[in-house]
Amino acid sequence: MNLVHKTAAPALDSRSGERATVSSVTTPQRQGLGVIVLTYNSANVIERTLRAALQVSDTVFVVDSGSSDDTVAIATRLGCQLAHRPFKNYADQRNWAIDEFGQRSEWQLHLDADEVLDDTAIAEIRRVLAAPNGASGFIFRRRTYFLGQPLRFGGNDNFHLRLFKTGTARCEDRLYDQHFVSELPGVRLGGVLHDMNVGSLTEWTARHNRWSDMEAAELLRENSDGAGQIKARLSGDPRERRRLYKGQYYKAPPILRAILLFCYRYVLQGGFLDGRPGFFYAFFQVLWFRMLVDAKLHEKRA
Repeated sequence: MNLVHKTAAPALDSRSGERATVSSVTTPQRQGLGVIVLTYNSANVIERTLRAALQVSDTVFVVDSGSSDDTVAIATRLGCQLAHRPFKNYADQRNWAIDEFGQRSEWQLHLDADEVLDDTAIAEIRRVLAAPNGASGFIFRRRTYFLGQPLRFGGNDNFHLRLFKTGTARCEDRLYDQHFVSELPGVRLGGVLHDMNVGSLTEWTARHNRWSDMEAAELLRENSDGAGQIKARLSGDPRERRRLYKGQYYKAPPILRAILLFCYRYVLQGGFLDGRPGFFYAFFQVLWFRMLVDAKLHEKRA
């Protein structure tokens, strides 16, 4: 893999008003698949993520938001192409990356820094890119890790459209819980996208505190037409059904809904089978986080 890096002058990004520095790379022709990875202080996991990504494409774009650890050095050593851009929110960063890098490849695969493809997912990506059979987007199962352990029960697996043909998908304009959305149906792939969550519990709770602000703001934001959003419907794919369930959840009484969801996920869906990490995750992610959102909604409406 012979990539020639040359740092370009900072260019003003018209969508955010921020300056993004993009490393220009000599590419002889449009690639079949480009992988786009968002990073920030991800040195403790990024090598695993990038090495798995490099098994499906030699063209990996890393969009870094000002890492102060070895993230950039690791990505450079592995031959990735780099962009440096301040972070506003996930939707803004992902859509900027689509616009900046999308036309360099026929297909795009989008990952977070701590999302590692397993061997089955890698084989599936190779298979469908060799023969897409008319499909333009593919959905992965994503498995959550907490305190170093994969959570196999409690309804913690979720699904994401992450592989799609260029020009067919965008990231939802949401402050929290953003998904890529396309007017065309997505096809389920085998394998798992492992969401490693390798940071400390202190970092995890700090992120979720920020995300509870975003979730509360999203719920109070006017977005009545649902344009560019995942459709909430029972007959749809797993993402659409989950969005429907979430809408129903927020119609239930505050506080009580968080308690009932904890009981459902931890008891009825078997979260207790994941042992102590399963309990801590259900307590913090399902009960504490959702209760925090309700408290912040009450605070903003008071």
